[in-house]
Amino acid sequence: MKYRQLGRSGLTVSALGMGAMNLSFGTGSAVDEQTGINVLHAAVDRGITFFDTAQAYGPYTNEILIGKALSPHRNNLIIATKFGFKLENGAITGLDSRPENIRAVAEASLKSLKTDYIDLFYQHRVDPNVPIEDVAGTLGDLIKEGKIRHYGLSEAGAATIRRAHAVTPVTVIQNQYSLWTREPETEVLPVCEALGIGFVPWGPLGTGFLTGTIDTSTKFDSSTDLRANFPRFTPEAIKANMPLVSMLKDVATRKNATPVQVALAWLLAQKPWVVPIPGMDKVAYIDDNLQAIDLELSAEDLANMDTLLAGIRIQGNRLDDGLLSMSE
Repeated sequence: MKYRQLGRSGLTVSALGMGAMNLSFGTGSAVDEQTGINVLHAAVDRGITFFDTAQAYGPYTNEILIGKALSPHRNNLIIATKFGFKLENGAITGLDSRPENIRAVAEASLKSLKTDYIDLFYQHRVDPNVPIEDVAGTLGDLIKEGKIRHYGLSEAGAATIRRAHAVTPVTVIQNQYSLWTREPETEVLPVCEALGIGFVPWGPLGTGFLTGTIDTSTKFDSSTDLRANFPRFTPEAIKANMPLVSMLKDVATRKNATPVQVALAWLLAQKPWVVPIPGMDKVAYIDDNLQAIDLELSAEDLANMDTLLAGIRIQGNRLDDGLLSMSE
C-alpha cells in the first residue's frame, strides 16, 4: 500500500480510502451485517487504513457496522465520521450544527464506532444558521478534550474554509470531485493548497457513472437509490454524458486498465494530498479500485484527457435540489 499525507496536518492514510456508505445506504439496498463485515475486513487485509462513514448513513447503521467490523483493528486505522444533519424518526429533516448537537453527535458516534476517539470529524454540510466560527470553536474544544483528533468540512466553499481555519485549523475538505464534477478546481483546491489542507473527493467515480456500467436502460429504485432523484441520472442526461464514458474506456484500453482505475488515477494525479474515497460494497470493487494506485498517467495522458474533457459538456445538476441547497 502507498500512503499520503492529508495536507500539512501530519494525518497519514492509505492512498485510497474506503467510502463505506453504500454498505448501508445510498445506491441500493443495504447488505446484511456479515457481508458488510467481510467486505470491511477485506479492505483492511488489502492495506486500506482510511474509512469514511457518517451518522446520517442509515441513519446510524453504517457507524454501528464500522464499529463492529473495525474495532479489533482500531489502533491501525483512521476512521472519519460526520455530524450536521437534523435526524428525526430516522430521517434527515434539515441541518443542525449547533454546538450542543455537535457534542451530542460526537458522543453518539463514539459509542456506535466502539472507540474513545474519532480520527476525523466532518461537518457534513455547512449550516447557514450557525456561524462557522462557532462550529470550528466547538470542534477545537473537542480536539483539546481528546474526543476527536482532526476535523474537516464537507461541501464547503472557499470563504467558509478560510473563516473556519482562522479559528481552528482545518485538516481536510471533503467535496464532490471527479472527472465530471470539477468545481473544486476553481477556488477550493487553491485554498486547500495555500492553507495546507488535505482534500478527500467524495463521489470520485461519479456516483457510479464513471464505472462504465450505467446506460440509458439502467433503473434506479427511488426507495433505495438516491440517484433516482439526481438530474444527472435521468435517461436524457445519461445519454448526453456518454462521451465521457467513451473517453474513459478509450484511455483504459490504451493503459490496459479499467475505466474505474483511470478515473481514480486521474484524481490521484491532481495533487499529492488528494485521497479519493470510492464507495466499495463488494470485494471485487476493492480489488479493482486499488489497482488505480499503481496506474501511471503521464503528463501527456493527462493533457490529452483535459483536451478531450474540454469538448464534453456535462449535462444535469450533480445532486437533487434538496441536497444542492445543503451545499455551499
